[in-house]
Amino acid sequence: MYGDPALPADFAALPYVNPDAPKGGEIVLGNTGGFDSLNPFVRRGTAPWQLPHFTHETLMGRSWDEPFALYGLLAETIEVPDDRSWVEFTLREEARFSDGSPVTVEDVIFSFDLLGTEGHPRYHGLRQQIESIEQTGPRSLRMTFDSDNRELALLAGMRPILSKAQWEGQDFANASLTEIPLGTGPYVISDYQAGRHVTLTRNPDYWGADVPFRRGTHNYDEVKIDFYGDANVLFEAFKAGQISAVREFNAETWATQYDFPAISRGEVVKSSFPHSKPSGMTGFVMNSRRA
Repeated sequence: MYGDPALPADFAALPYVNPDAPKGGEIVLGNTGGFDSLNPFVRRGTAPWQLPHFTHETLMGRSWDEPFALYGLLAETIEVPDDRSWVEFTLREEARFSDGSPVTVEDVIFSFDLLGTEGHPRYHGLRQQIESIEQTGPRSLRMTFDSDNRELALLAGMRPILSKAQWEGQDFANASLTEIPLGTGPYVISDYQAGRHVTLTRNPDYWGADVPFRRGTHNYDEVKIDFYGDANVLFEAFKAGQISAVREFNAETWATQYDFPAISRGEVVKSSFPHSKPSGMTGFVMNSRRA
């Protein structure tokens, strides 16, 4: 967004990733509530919030070391003019959906149109600011914007890409639980039980394993998401060893509730990760206008 990206065009891996990290093992995560959909891109139903990060990909990906910086993922190259009035993406020739079919320009254009009309409302605003999307080459397309917003080129790079062959002529907005959207991501849904659990398995034929942006990431062979009725039950499951890790949001709980036996035995480790990002606050805010 501002200046040049920190990484060179020929970077080997993201700076905070071990490109030689071993692959294998499994991790069990916990969610509260339930789910009645495995399509996270529509308004209808409730889908596990983690799914898009595991199963689907975008034209570009975010480096967590840089604010407002994206790097090519499905897109091999990105071109923008100085005024950011358009953006042109060239797809990687090797990009594939999990069924082995190639990702095409037609898939990208179809995805923007589908999400911008039948998808969740969060996708509609960007599509309304795109004046035109046209194919410019065998693997390239150009989006021209109709508003003066320098961020649109980055937003366009962060929209999920779906399979035109799967959804053309289908009722995308009202798809059933069994109609799982095909993705290009490193994981596929291998098992689920409505409202109880979802199991994701790392795709051994994942197309992007050697793409610099992906190298050294997504190392677990299996990711399982278990669902619990509320946060208290989930925390008890964690204490009993049924969940691999939890992210604690409550400062008081962090300070007072992590004294169970597994902590004493060293089987559970409390870790904090400073990230230097703007954050919220936990506290009381007094209304000084009231007596």
